[in-house]
Amino acid sequence: MTVRQITVSSLKQLKNTVIGNPSAKLSLARDSAFIHLLVSCLNHPTTPSTREPQGSQDDIRIEAVHVISSLAYGSEITLSSLLRANAHQEVVRALANPHVLDDHRLKAALARGLRVLANSMADVVGHSHGPIRAYTSEHLAEAKVALNFLFEYECLDVYIPLLDDSSPQTSLSIAQLIGAAVLTDAHRTAIIEWLPPRERQKEVKNHRGWEKHDLIYQAANGKHGAWVLRHLIGMIQRKDVKTQEVALSALGALAMDNPTVANILTKTSLEAAVPALNLVLAHAKSRVTSVQLAASLCATHIIRAQGNHHPGHSDRTTALSVIHVVNRILSSPSEQPQNQIKACYTLYSLVKDERDFCIEAADHGVLANLASLVKSITPLENTCDWEIDEPEYRVGLREATLKAIAAISLFDKVIKREVADTYNLMPIIQACLTQKNVGVRCSACHCLRSLSRDTAVIRTNITDSGAGMALYRVFKKEDEDVRVTAASLATVCNLVNDFSPLRSVMLEDGLLPRLMQLFEMENQEIRVSVLWAIKNLLAKSVSRMKDTTMQHLGWSYLAELANDSDPEIQEQAFAILRNLTEDETGVSLVFEAMGDDTLANCLSAGLDSPHELVTRETTYVLGNIANSSRSQQDLIFTHPHILDGMHHCLADARPWARVPLVGCLLTLLRTNPRRKRDLIEAGFVSTLRHLCERTGSGTSVGGIGSSTTGTSPVGPRQHMHLYHLHHPHRHMICPEDDREAAVLAKQVLDLMDPSIIGEML
Repeated sequence: MTVRQITVSSLKQLKNTVIGNPSAKLSLARDSAFIHLLVSCLNHPTTPSTREPQGSQDDIRIEAVHVISSLAYGSEITLSSLLRANAHQEVVRALANPHVLDDHRLKAALARGLRVLANSMADVVGHSHGPIRAYTSEHLAEAKVALNFLFEYECLDVYIPLLDDSSPQTSLSIAQLIGAAVLTDAHRTAIIEWLPPRERQKEVKNHRGWEKHDLIYQAANGKHGAWVLRHLIGMIQRKDVKTQEVALSALGALAMDNPTVANILTKTSLEAAVPALNLVLAHAKSRVTSVQLAASLCATHIIRAQGNHHPGHSDRTTALSVIHVVNRILSSPSEQPQNQIKACYTLYSLVKDERDFCIEAADHGVLANLASLVKSITPLENTCDWEIDEPEYRVGLREATLKAIAAISLFDKVIKREVADTYNLMPIIQACLTQKNVGVRCSACHCLRSLSRDTAVIRTNITDSGAGMALYRVFKKEDEDVRVTAASLATVCNLVNDFSPLRSVMLEDGLLPRLMQLFEMENQEIRVSVLWAIKNLLAKSVSRMKDTTMQHLGWSYLAELANDSDPEIQEQAFAILRNLTEDETGVSLVFEAMGDDTLANCLSAGLDSPHELVTRETTYVLGNIANSSRSQQDLIFTHPHILDGMHHCLADARPWARVPLVGCLLTLLRTNPRRKRDLIEAGFVSTLRHLCERTGSGTSVGGIGSSTTGTSPVGPRQHMHLYHLHHPHRHMICPEDDREAAVLAKQVLDLMDPSIIGEML
C-alpha cells in the first residue's frame, strides 16, 4: 500500500485507508522512507504534478498532518516511526511559520496534530492517573525525549499563544495538549512561568532580578504572570461544555502536586469574580458527566496539592463534592464505562495516601460501589478465557476499580476487612494476578499490598485463600513486567514480617536469592524495596536468620550501602543495622562481622547525613549499642567523630533525631556512669539545657518523666514493622516529640549533675 507520490488525492485516500485500521497503520509505519517524505512535506510540499491536480501546498500540509495524526493514534511502533522522522519538531516548525497564522484550517490541523502527538507520547511515558501500558525501554526513552522537547521555551513560544487564538478548534487543541501532556514538575513549571515575549520584555525592563515578585503576587495584583492560568480560567467561564471540560482538565494538570498553583486557584480571583476553585466546584454540578468529571479531578488536584504542602489541613467540603460525583457515576448501571474509569482514577487521586479521605469515601458508600462494579465485570469461572473477545473497556475498568480499591483500603483496618470479608473480593484479586493485562496484574498486587498491612488479614484471608503464594509466584517470575514486579515486591515486604505464616514458606522457596537478583536491577524503587524486605525479615529474627540473610547480602556490601549517595538506600541500610542489633547477640554479631573501624565509619556517615531519616535510623543503631556491653559502648567514646556527630545532630535541632539521640545518652549514663565526664566535655550539657528551655517544659517535667523512666528510652530495639507504602507516610513532628525529648534531656542532666536542674527551676 506504499504511496510514493504526495498529492492531495493520494493523501486523502491514504487517510481513509489507515483510519481505524491498525494493520494498515503498522504497514505504513514500517515504510520509513515514505514516513520521512510525509513528514518533510509539512514544511516542504512536493512540486505539483503535471498529470494530476495536486491542489494548494496548504491542502497537502493539511492532509499530511491528518495522516500523521492517525498514525500517532496507533501503536508504539507507528508513533516511534513518526518520532524518528522528527514529526513533532516539524509540526512545531510549521506552526512557527507566519503564513500558517493566516490560514485557520491549516493552523487548526497542525495544532490538532501536535496535540495528538503529545497525547500519544504522554501515554507511552505514563500518566499517574491512567491505565498502565506496556512499552519497550527504547520506545519509552524516545517518547520522553520528544515530550520534553515540547516544553522547551522555544517550542512554548510557538504553540502556547494559540491558547488565545480566535479559532475555537485551535485553542481547544492547545488546552487539550496541556491537559494530556503535562506529566512532570518541570513541565508544569515551564507552562506556568511562560509569558508572551512582549510581557516577558516588560518584566525584564520593569524589575531588577531581586525586585521580581513571586507568581502569586503577580497573579493577584497585576496583568502579568500566570498567563496560561488566566486564559484557562477564562475558558472555564464560557458556555460551550467542550471548552469547559478541556480547560478544567488542563487546569487540573497544572495544579497537580503544585501548591503554588493551588494557592493561586483558591486564594486569588485572577480576572474572575471569585477564586477559580469556586468556578471549578460549580462545574462539578454540571448536567454533562464529562464536565463533572473534569471539574472533580481538577478540584482534587487543587486540594491535594494544598493538603500535601500543609499536612493536616484537608478540604473536607471539596472532597465530599468529588465523592458525590464519583458515587453517582460508579453506582449508575447506565453510565458509560469510560466515565466510570475516569471516576475511579479521580477517586484514586483524591484518596491516595490520605487516610481521612479514604475513610470519608468508604463511609459514603464508595467502597461498596467499587466492589459491586468489579464483581459485575470479573467472572470467576473460566478465568483463562477472560480475554477472549473481552472488550478493552472492561479490562480498563477492572484495572481502574482495583487501583481505587487498593488506595482506599491502604490505612484503615475496618476498610481492609470489609474488602476481604464483607465484600469477599479476595478471589477476584487473586484471579486478577494472572490476567494477561499488565495493568490489571499490577493493580491486583497493589490491592494485596494494602490488605497485607493488617496482621489479621495476612494470617487469615491472604494465607488461607492462597492469594499470598499466588502473589509470591508473580514476584518470582523473572520475565514479569517491572512495574508488576515492583508492586508484588512491595507486598512481599509485608509478608516477611515475623507474624506472617508465609515467611518461612517463602524463605524455603528461594526468597533471599530472588531478592538479591532484584537488587542488581537498575531500578531505584525496586532496590529500596529489596532492602525494606530484608529489614522486615530481620525484625525479631533469631541468630540463624541473621547469619543466613547476611550471607546473601554481604557485610562489606552493607557497609557500602550505609555510605550510599542515595538517601533512601542509606536509610534502609541503617534500618537493617538497627534490626541486626536488636539484642546483645546481634550487636556482637555486627561488631565481629564489620569490625570496630568499619562500623564506626558507617555510624559517622549516618550522623553526618543531611537527610534526617538517615540520621534518625543511625541514632537508633547507636541506641541499641548503648543497650549493650560496656566494651561495645566504648565504640562511641573511642571514636570521637561519633560523639561529635551526635552532639552536632542534637545542636542542629533535627526534630526526628532528638528523642532517640537523647534516649541514647540516657541509656549510656544509666549503664555506664563513668562516661559522664566524656559527655560533659563533649558539650552536651549546654545543648540539653537549650533543648529544655526551648520547649518551655519547666517544672512539670518531673511528673511526665516518671512515666518513661521504667521503659527503654529509645523504644523497641528492632525497627517496628514498617508496612511498605509506595509513598511512605513519614513520622510527623508534633509538640509531643519535643516534650518527650525535654523529659529525657532533664533526666540526662540530672544524672550528669543534679545542681544543673536546680538552676533551671
